[in-house]
Amino acid sequence: MKIATYNVNGIKARYGTVAEWLRADAPDVAVLQEIKSIDDAFPREVAEDAGYDLHLHGQKGFNGVALLSKKPLEDVSRGLPGDADDEQARYIEGTVIGDAGAVRICGLYLPNGNPAPGPKYDYKLAWMARLEARARELLAEEVPFLMTGDFNVIPEDIDVARPEVMRDDALMLPDTRAAWRRLINLGLTEAFRARHPGQPGHYSFWDYQAGAWDRNHGLRIDHFLLSPWVADRMRDCTIQAEMRGRDKPSDHVPVWLDLDI
Repeated sequence: MKIATYNVNGIKARYGTVAEWLRADAPDVAVLQEIKSIDDAFPREVAEDAGYDLHLHGQKGFNGVALLSKKPLEDVSRGLPGDADDEQARYIEGTVIGDAGAVRICGLYLPNGNPAPGPKYDYKLAWMARLEARARELLAEEVPFLMTGDFNVIPEDIDVARPEVMRDDALMLPDTRAAWRRLINLGLTEAFRARHPGQPGHYSFWDYQAGAWDRNHGLRIDHFLLSPWVADRMRDCTIQAEMRGRDKPSDHVPVWLDLDI
């Protein structure tokens, strides 16, 4: 089973790019972020014409996440538990059944947090604490799961082309990285680094400004975190960097997880 996470930076702006990607690359499950559309306005044919079961948690103008699956998704839920007042559409879960068992897919668009310090950064850290609590629940229930999406976290200095420029950014402040490590220390596996340990120069985001793509001034902020059962079945995790050079690209590219399920 091949699962891809992709921050599309607006489904309407990226309609053709996403439609072609789904037809040509055909992930079994696609986890989209930043669709920037309410559910009723989402162009459903982009998924359904390619044979996907589509589940949305949208929001007008910003945020928004989606799950697309070649197999029916079960027990779909929307919103990250822990704050009934949080109205931002950033989290969706659903279960997909593979030949070797079921996997809970947790798709997320973690808050950016800038400017930091400030209320946006406080929200980011609180959101990460809620994500940790959700991971603890799933582990306690012994549910095979993965968490994937745009985490807006640069785990290590090798995950950014110019760490000195980003030192005071919310994506790599000490409290952000500490919250990330707490997730990992629950017993989760960060898929890309498990397959490519210590290798610099691999990024999933390049800003549109200042020739970032041409200079490879990127960040690696789109991740897969795997529970132990899922990690045992990982074949590979790769970044589809060439997508950034296509016509009308998102500033992110897909990251792929290949599972033996």
